[in-house]
Amino acid sequence: MKSVAALALIGSAAAFAPAQTGKASTQLNAFESELGVQPPLGFYDPLGLLDDADQDKFDRLRYVEIKHGRISMLAFLGQITTRAGFHLPGSIDTAGDSFDSFPDGFAAIGGPDSIPSAGTGQMLLFVGLLELLVMKDEANGAAPGEFIGDFRN
Repeated sequence: MKSVAALALIGSAAAFAPAQTGKASTQLNAFESELGVQPPLGFYDPLGLLDDADQDKFDRLRYVEIKHGRISMLAFLGQITTRAGFHLPGSIDTAGDSFDSFPDGFAAIGGPDSIPSAGTGQMLLFVGLLELLVMKDEANGAAPGEFIGDFRN
């Protein structure tokens, strides 16, 4: 009786074991040794952005991905901070409007109580200048494709 129960237990455990499959292969094997390539997908490029690409294009796209990811994290942190009620002290314009007098989120850009369009334009211009002049591949003396403070450094 004990052996029947043990065999039933082993049989039920085998039902949850992963099935043996062959190794998945991708069409492009040029970047299979790069950081971030993990089984079972391997190198994952669903849009084919790196078809017929060289190492320079791969490094450029990786740099842009890291940069935009960090900007997104800062934007999310800013959203959480302002939603929690923390605002910069002082006035946002010469009329004396304080930072906390404007709504949070997208309502700050468009709506009845939004920041004036000249202020929104100044912010967009500042971000554009940062993108074009400051946040470059070779910024801060780094070699192209190397991002200072990157997890690979």
